Amino acid sequence: MMHAATGDIVLLFSTRITRLFAYGFVSVVLALYLAATGLSAAGIGAILTATLAGDILVSLWVTMVADRVGRKNMLLLGSALMILAGLVFLVTDNPVWITIAAILGIISPSGNEIGPFLSIEQAALSQLVPDDRRTRLFGWYNLAGSFATAAGALAGGWLAKFLQGYGWSALEAYRSIMAGYAACGVVLVLLFAFLSRKAEAAAATGEAKGMKGAIGLHRSKKTVFKLSSLFALDAFAGGFVVQSMIAWWFHLRYGVDEGLLGSLFFGANLLAGFSALLATRIADRIGLLRTMVFTHIPSNVLLCLVPLMPSLWLAVAVLLLRFSISQMDVPARQSYTMAVVAPDERSAASGITMVARSVGAAASPLLGGLLMSQPLLFSAPFFVAGGLKIVYDLFLYKMFRDMDA
Repeated sequence: MMHAATGDIVLLFSTRITRLFAYGFVSVVLALYLAATGLSAAGIGAILTATLAGDILVSLWVTMVADRVGRKNMLLLGSALMILAGLVFLVTDNPVWITIAAILGIISPSGNEIGPFLSIEQAALSQLVPDDRRTRLFGWYNLAGSFATAAGALAGGWLAKFLQGYGWSALEAYRSIMAGYAACGVVLVLLFAFLSRKAEAAAATGEAKGMKGAIGLHRSKKTVFKLSSLFALDAFAGGFVVQSMIAWWFHLRYGVDEGLLGSLFFGANLLAGFSALLATRIADRIGLLRTMVFTHIPSNVLLCLVPLMPSLWLAVAVLLLRFSISQMDVPARQSYTMAVVAPDERSAASGITMVARSVGAAASPLLGGLLMSQPLLFSAPFFVAGGLKIVYDLFLYKMFRDMDA
């Protein structure tokens, strides 16, 4: 039994690494790819918004039915959608088809998790380990993802630069990245095929089953909806500064090429991964909620400082410093959500809070693109994102300080 559980944990870490490598691989060049097809700043923002809007529909449906239809089946479906999206981006630069692929497929503008995978995997991992090991496991899970995103960003940025050095056009180079993304989706299908039944949801009790209803929640509805509203605000703020948009901002303001962008986000995501792991130690001392809030506020102050720096390297230094503490709230947030709901609500709770984040983030890339299209507001997304995130932190602490875990 323990052997089967350990095998599933290793498998879920492997799928996390593969998926986040793919997200990082694409994120550095995604906005550049869209610009190479002739889209304007507003058009790029609209496509990124469509990507996040599609994630809302896919994630909401998949996570709500995952525990009934089967977590493995839904993870395989998500992988197939990744393949579909990558192939469409590979074969056409038609804005209509790209938008459709963005809506139905799973492309991450931020380099971070998108789609239904995270919520299902979190729920599975939560039942494969004891509760007192959950936060630490999530810390390592996020560290693995950050390292994979970092490696993907480095590989994607330098591959695009290398291919252009050998005579490929920018658009052709970016398309090779999309081919790699589709290939990662194929690897995910092969990996998820080996997931055992130990990762599936346990059957609900008779009373809980009768109370769960269509959304998969019973006693924790109020708590989940309150968390969801706050997480939506945080994600709305974060959508102004997704990794693709930051990369594009550095490219436009300082002329940074794809290779250097890949190196920048390689370092940034490595630092973010270590910050997520360090968060588990902090949470053991001060609690999950305080870890979420007290580490998040300084990172958002640093975010606001990035565009105020007078040179490229100072801006890079502040951004890297921000990344070094930016992910400390993530494993704490994930573990906190799992801690305050019943075990048979975990897939639904994680899915609903993830969808809330997608809803919050859906409009902000479009707004960020519109701001960046105006010379006087070119750097405004950094200030909007940092300010709103600090408001989220203050409200989160006020509403849940009596429910720390």
